Amino acid sequence: MITVTVLHPGTMGAAITAELVAGGHEVLSVTKGRSENTWVRGREAGATPCDSLAEALSRSAVVLSVCPPQAAEDVAAAVAAHGFEGVYVDVNAISPQRVRRIADETRPGSAVVDGAVFGQPPGEGRATRLYLAGADSAVELVASLFTDSALHVCRVGDTLGSASVLKMAFSSYQKAARTLAGVAHALADAHGVGDQLTAEAEIMISAILSDPEYLPSVAARAWRWAPEMEEVADTLRAADLPTDMAEATARVLAYWEQDKDQFDLPVVHTLSQLRSEKSR
Repeated sequence: MITVTVLHPGTMGAAITAELVAGGHEVLSVTKGRSENTWVRGREAGATPCDSLAEALSRSAVVLSVCPPQAAEDVAAAVAAHGFEGVYVDVNAISPQRVRRIADETRPGSAVVDGAVFGQPPGEGRATRLYLAGADSAVELVASLFTDSALHVCRVGDTLGSASVLKMAFSSYQKAARTLAGVAHALADAHGVGDQLTAEAEIMISAILSDPEYLPSVAARAWRWAPEMEEVADTLRAADLPTDMAEATARVLAYWEQDKDQFDLPVVHTLSQLRSEKSR
């Protein structure tokens, strides 16, 4: 049995807590200064309440930080202030730069592991992926916590930030795509063609993120797509809907304007064109 402190159990944190408890580990949650919902979630997941962070840290070998992105550094700073010397795992949706700042802040006391969760909260037949990056011994300890659980551990190397940048890359598509869907349906609904939009979407062959080999053909047509996105922005504006994402898409497509009609360019070229001139 390994004692773990989870800070602070929201929906995902509570589900991870339940997996740890089911695996025979002791999980602590800090109730002081937390909302009733937080400590109720922790209790229902099987966590043992602690009155203070100091008490929880003194009993724990591992700390899992599962909180909103904007709170990640504050949570890490609070743990570091108590001189925690175990393994600190940040599984928040934050940038790799922020992970490295957290690591610099918590060292030399803690071994820091960079983590990223993919999928819905584990449990009830749902399998969730936990990507980890960091020193071998620390990652192995964290991975051992989830043996035979619904949280499947995947290692992405020993470079801190690797797991987080994977999360950022995925989220940059997933969250934006969901938001774009909202804008698209709002526009269609404003003009009474919502059902037709849904029907058209249902017959689409959609494997966009899983097919990078298709991207050169996108770049080859960017010279036509950018003006189309400007027309989209104009249509959205007339319907009093946000134009930001359409306008931003047009600006990004402009990075590929020199690849007009060159459908056979390698993927690596297409991706490099999106970097700044200085970076290239």
